[in-house]
Amino acid sequence: MIMEQRMKMKTGLLKSKDHIGLISPSHIAVPEQYEKIIRGIEEKGFIVKTGKNIYRATWGYLAATQERADDLNDMVRDDEVAMIFFGGGTGSVPVLPFIDYENIKRNPKIFLSYSDGTSILNAVHFQTGLEAFYGLMPGAFEKISEFDYAQFTSHFLTGDADSLRGEGGWKTICSGTAEGILVGGYLENVALEMGSRYFDLQESKSYILFLEDHERFHSMAEVDMYLSHIEQNRGMSRIKGLLFGHYSDETFYAGSTANRIFELLERFGKRHGIPVAYCDDFGHGTKHAILPIGRMAAFDAGRQILYF
Repeated sequence: MIMEQRMKMKTGLLKSKDHIGLISPSHIAVPEQYEKIIRGIEEKGFIVKTGKNIYRATWGYLAATQERADDLNDMVRDDEVAMIFFGGGTGSVPVLPFIDYENIKRNPKIFLSYSDGTSILNAVHFQTGLEAFYGLMPGAFEKISEFDYAQFTSHFLTGDADSLRGEGGWKTICSGTAEGILVGGYLENVALEMGSRYFDLQESKSYILFLEDHERFHSMAEVDMYLSHIEQNRGMSRIKGLLFGHYSDETFYAGSTANRIFELLERFGKRHGIPVAYCDDFGHGTKHAILPIGRMAAFDAGRQILYF
């Protein structure tokens, strides 16, 4: 069933000289930094197009909402663009009502983002039924690591990515197995969006949730608050498993601040009777594994593997 779903929902692959559209819905792009990003992407054999508003600071802290949405919608309409690529920051949520989802249905593209891009990725999936990809940001291409580019290659060049497996850095929190549609991303954005039409878990379906956060952004109390917000949403009953990404760079030992994430996740898993695992392979750490939002997945917390 998982393979059948994968074939049904799989997006096209990239080829050499394909165009990648860079936009910035969540932050003001800095030309000096983006010159390095563009050079890094083009060194891999692609051609970069940038949104006309990518460097704008219309409101001081961001380009205007309509300007940021225009860049996304223009990239969808552009027949040359095969992938729409953007990073994080703060600002994606206001863009959601201004996205032309019917346009995306007519002109499906690969959407790849990270962090605050969570909101747009899930909105694209829930509004159109298309897959979207979480885990990698344009900034990685300034000097992309072997791990990160292997992830990019397996998802978008060879198309042979079919799982994320524990090879160190994983911890089983609550053992068990589950199947469902893979959804999730950055914890704060999921909590803000869940229950809206842009993250609407359907009663007839089951879901595997992946989440990530980092201690430099949110304390344990804040992580607890966001998880509780998710729990209090009607969609919680449809979540059948949880994979949590890298949270702390600290060494894990009994009583450490970092170890408390395990305790918090264990309480969460036991309350809902679902398998839970912790994983260092995606999130705001050094590894940026890519996960396909909207694809059917099988999760085995005990064996530390997520098939998709």
